[in-house]
Amino acid sequence: MRVRTAIGLTALAAAFAAPWPASAVVGGREGGPLAGATVMVLNARGGVCTGIVLSRRAILTAAHCADSRVDLRIHWREGGEPVLVEPAAIALHPEFNAKSVTNRQRSIDLALVKLSAPLPARFSPATLVDGGLPRAGSPVTLSGYGVAREGEAKTTGTYRSAALATVEPYGPGKILLWASDPATGGKRPGAGACQGDSGGPIVAGSDGVVAVSSWSTGLSGKQCGLLSQGVLVAPQRGWIDRTLAGWGESADWAAAP
Repeated sequence: MRVRTAIGLTALAAAFAAPWPASAVVGGREGGPLAGATVMVLNARGGVCTGIVLSRRAILTAAHCADSRVDLRIHWREGGEPVLVEPAAIALHPEFNAKSVTNRQRSIDLALVKLSAPLPARFSPATLVDGGLPRAGSPVTLSGYGVAREGEAKTTGTYRSAALATVEPYGPGKILLWASDPATGGKRPGAGACQGDSGGPIVAGSDGVVAVSSWSTGLSGKQCGLLSQGVLVAPQRGWIDRTLAGWGESADWAAAP
């Protein structure tokens, strides 16, 4: 039996300011594309997600990570010390449906977060890819701050990446990208997204973000290791640009290679 689960809100044993042990992304390696363009998204219930830096005051993440009913913080480390910044505004995609898994309905799981204080200048905004969506079988790299081993919250907190292959480039609603470990083809456990990786970048080509991680599937009661899913950013450019413009911000877009 395959289990589909949101991969962002995993429980932590520690509070916001606790140190983060090494490891994340099941089957991945430490580091990878856009390490300098990502942050952690934390909530008061112990939830962890990944966020993509679009500007020094704007973050792109998964909508299920940004529930306005829960106290939220953007987290990174500066000089070895934890930094926590409150959001000034949160915008969920108007077509996000929090009950989409239960109801099997279309949902665009994206959110934008405006920060109350700017990120340090060392952060480099990510580039989003407009058009030229990946084809089935093409390579992508998925990254995030999630667990290195499913169910082990203590392995959360280090940016890691996994090289995957596109399984389904668009999905029925032309909004999704599915990917799997090329060594296992999504038929047995391998590398991929897990709890804490929601909101992280899925990159194709020269470090351009084609999708934002949102879900994963597992085998026999597991939640990770088979397929990883992301929301394609190109079809949502209009919403992203309009929302950022309303905040006096903008994203860097590039045509697909």
